[in-house]
Amino acid sequence: MNEKHQPIYDAKQLGYGKMLLLGLQHMFAMFGATILVPILVNGYFGGKGQTLSIQVTLFFAGVGTLFFHFCTKRKVPAFLGSSFAFLGGFLTVANLNTGIYKGMEASEKIRYACGGIVVAGLLYLILALIVKLVGVRKVMRYLPPVVTGPIIISIGLTLATSAVQNCQNFWPLAIIALLVVIVFNIWGKGMFKILPILMGVVISYIAAIIFNACGFTTAVGKPILDFSGVSAASFIGIPPFQFCKFDITAILVMAPIAIATMMEHIGDISAISATVEENFIEDPGLHRTLIGDGLATALSALFGGPANTTYGENTGVLELSKVYDPVVVRLAACFAIVLSFIPKVSELISSLPISIIGGISFILYGMISAIGIRNVVENQVDLTKSRNLIIAAVILVSALGFTSGITFKIAGVSITLTGLAIAAIAGIVLNAILPGNDYVFENNESTETVEK
Repeated sequence: MNEKHQPIYDAKQLGYGKMLLLGLQHMFAMFGATILVPILVNGYFGGKGQTLSIQVTLFFAGVGTLFFHFCTKRKVPAFLGSSFAFLGGFLTVANLNTGIYKGMEASEKIRYACGGIVVAGLLYLILALIVKLVGVRKVMRYLPPVVTGPIIISIGLTLATSAVQNCQNFWPLAIIALLVVIVFNIWGKGMFKILPILMGVVISYIAAIIFNACGFTTAVGKPILDFSGVSAASFIGIPPFQFCKFDITAILVMAPIAIATMMEHIGDISAISATVEENFIEDPGLHRTLIGDGLATALSALFGGPANTTYGENTGVLELSKVYDPVVVRLAACFAIVLSFIPKVSELISSLPISIIGGISFILYGMISAIGIRNVVENQVDLTKSRNLIIAAVILVSALGFTSGITFKIAGVSITLTGLAIAAIAGIVLNAILPGNDYVFENNESTETVEK
């Protein structure tokens, strides 16, 4: 690898051993957030009965990613992990106590919530069909860089609070993780330069062992490392799959959330395109990425898993490593699938202190926002124009200001739109109605000259 750290589109030139390490790095990047979703959801339901399983979550993160790559002609280096957008829906279903839900066990409520997510995933197919029939060029006229750029910026900024909160659990570890990533990314040589995340995890974990041995505790007085789950877990175990159930009430709670996640999907695909310098919205096409994401979500929920979504953490890894080969992401998916059948290893990785996750996320989330800024700059968005300035301003304030989203009721059921969904909708509407939209969506011809 040269000193200029040029992008690598074919990871095979690095050798299979290094490819496996790169896949492991992507797996570590997604792991913390992916398993956090079932942990949070199980808390909503009181942790009683069979609720969302970490094993099932990991299995369908891997399978969903592979399925997404199949749908997108194996061109898009995206990883699909657990979606946080549906947490509000899970909480609503957990609190349902009328009709068939009166006195219902938590394990049953979870299955109905998953049924609603199946329908939400299938709604992606409707938008994909519209894109296919109308044409991506006409659709993207409503999603120019003045809209997608600020949305990408907002994705990173809305995650920033989560990163800092995790760091606050034990700042010394977070700072070590952050500094290791920076050092290896800036001054690293050869393979170490493209593995900054993995090195950050490994070195800060060693530091965690030392801190723990010295008797240090977290901000809330708990041990830095907790291996109780590791000792209790078995070596081999089949994920506890369970079939979902369908009810109109749960569907009305969960399905409308797809409005938010579809907007976030478009922002994520735009971010990945900007990072890799490939026009994935044109080729393989937005309709294919929507189909892959939607069906992966429906498949996961069908067997008792959470919704899937393209992961910004892994986009950050792409930006840091400069290795854009989708094969590396598929290796991470395979690691996730294998881990889903090894509960003890899964629990060992789960013991990773959240302060380390915070330190890693500190830079990854910032990278996402930086990619959005680059998207605005490279597309020469003229922010001296009042219309562009207004659109960007409304998107940023909506995404960051509506921290709890907007909740409204349909047929007596509460539905919440996240801040990102509100921002995306507001940006699209303003871009459509304000005069002066001269954006023309074109192929990214420059990508044709990139050596692959």
